Amino acid sequence: MLKPTKMIKLFICALLILSGQAFARVILPSVIDNNMVLQQNARVPLWGKAKPNARVTVITSWNNKLYTVWAKNDSTWRVFVQTPKAGGPYEVSFNDGQLLKLKNILIGEVWICSGQSNMEMPVKGFGNQPILNSNDILMDAENPQIRLFRLERALTRQPQANCKATPWQEADAESVKNFSAVGYQYAKLLQARLKVPVGIIMSVWGGTMIEAWMDKASINNFPEVKIPADTARINKNDPTVLFNAMINPFVGYGIKGVIWYQGEQNRINYQIYDKLMVSMVKEWRKLWEMGDWPFYYVQIAPYTYTLKDKQGLAPYLREAQLKAMSEIPNAGMVVTMDVGSERVIHPPDKLPVSKRLAYWALANAYGKKGINYLSPVYKSMKITGSNAYINFNYTPNGLTTFGKELLAFEIAGDDKVFYPAKAKISGNGIIVSSENVKTPVAVRYAFKDWVVGDVYNTEGLPLAPFRTDDW
Repeated sequence: MLKPTKMIKLFICALLILSGQAFARVILPSVIDNNMVLQQNARVPLWGKAKPNARVTVITSWNNKLYTVWAKNDSTWRVFVQTPKAGGPYEVSFNDGQLLKLKNILIGEVWICSGQSNMEMPVKGFGNQPILNSNDILMDAENPQIRLFRLERALTRQPQANCKATPWQEADAESVKNFSAVGYQYAKLLQARLKVPVGIIMSVWGGTMIEAWMDKASINNFPEVKIPADTARINKNDPTVLFNAMINPFVGYGIKGVIWYQGEQNRINYQIYDKLMVSMVKEWRKLWEMGDWPFYYVQIAPYTYTLKDKQGLAPYLREAQLKAMSEIPNAGMVVTMDVGSERVIHPPDKLPVSKRLAYWALANAYGKKGINYLSPVYKSMKITGSNAYINFNYTPNGLTTFGKELLAFEIAGDDKVFYPAKAKISGNGIIVSSENVKTPVAVRYAFKDWVVGDVYNTEGLPLAPFRTDDW
């Protein structure tokens, strides 16, 4: 039996705990925390929970402005603050009767990196699958002007207001080694060239379909895509479950744009992939209420799929990805036909991917002149005798193979049988022919699961794979 003095102490502790719960300070979502980066020159939301109907004040140290908002009956509140040009560090204070102060906040550029395993692959690599030059990347990682926020894997049937995550961290070898190699190197390139702080939010899960990253409203556009009942056993590829757990918790957080690397898992339904991507991006932008922010994505890299892995579908998925670029406003696609890995689905050299995404951002989103960011794409074909003349868009200074032989072209006649073709660059186009095809009808380039792309514009951006037929 407890002594009276101990009972009194326990009673007092219980009262203190209850008192603390009743008068607890403002609760913030995990994405709003010390060390975060807020998007510069923008009207960005801050939100959280407080006592129901409580008055919450917010003070931003960059202008010492006071904002007042009242918590709703469900205890939630949201307020928009105006950010200045890039700088910091700053503080933001929240008060509902008890002060909560966030410190070491920077104002700069904020991006989201999302998708499946090729975006998830960290700088330290996967087991027995390295990132090229990872130790050199880590040796050069220390930079307090780059901030990283990494969500933990999670899935749920219902949209969540918060998430588990590794809190905002300054870039150094320890924080960078577990972060997306594509996302981190992209952020590093932007920070070095823009000379402003860069924050990047990592929300990824390998082996996932795009449907899992879409919300219910965007999925409803596709009657062939079924959302399982709430009581069904949950799977990472069920529609909406990753959006609910890994996107919804930070929807609306001030951003500049999104980089996306996903698609391998959707080869089985490539026929609708471009429409799925269009619907996802449209709904994300609607929820963010920040206009048509940039959406830059990566066309899946070459790889030798096994029979079990559905051979032969990757070219059609890449075709759908290319099509989506013309269907999504303010979108851009990176071509990776030259940096694949035949036997490993996670190519080790992620720097070219990050660079090509950065070209898009620097030239298209930030208006840096003189940087080419558009890969060549098929424009038209003209048949003259036994030769097919192929013309392209986005080749202002012509084409090159950097001294390599052209090996990725195929040509077919009326019999629809494709033969390896001879090809040579002629001006801004390519002449394709074969001794086996006297009257050409169709040409394909790099239209296989695994192939090494060998055509570039003179700025070094690879030609996107294509076919002129619809067979």
